[in-house]
Amino acid sequence: MTEPVQLDLFDISKQPAQLLNGMYYERSSGKFVSFVCGRRHFEILPHRCLGDKAWKEKTIRERAI
Repeated sequence: MTEPVQLDLFDISKQPAQLLNGMYYERSSGKFVSFVCGRRHFEILPHRCLGDKAWKEKTIRERAI
């Protein structure tokens, strides 16, 4: 018979990575990219994006990936 394995159900050291949700700025492509449940959903060039200039600058500064 095999030995039983003790499982630690409350081990917080092995948490999965957070999934991306929302609009981000992707540095490598220079585009705004939206993610839904961690999957790439939509992408748009900054000059075609309908957000105002302040929103675009804030997103580029704070949500760049």
